[in-house]
Amino acid sequence: MGGLKLRTQIIFKRAIACAIALFSPAALYAQSCAMCYQSAAASGPRTIHALKAGILILMFPPVLITAGIVYLAYTRRDKFNEHC
Repeated sequence: MGGLKLRTQIIFKRAIACAIALFSPAALYAQSCAMCYQSAAASGPRTIHALKAGILILMFPPVLITAGIVYLAYTRRDKFNEHC
């Protein structure tokens, strides 16, 4: 019975941590560099659009690399257990 109580506590703690992460304001995760903010705010709409496009372009390689690693791990998950 003690194992069930411990497992329930662990699940509860993880659920609380996930809820805190999901419901916390997005501003907490931003760097909020005052100099960067002032520079971006003072620029024109074309520069702001280019900055947003640049952020999206720089985001794709890490996402693709992570997706590739997850795919390889998933497809080869039982490779080492075949000889047992």
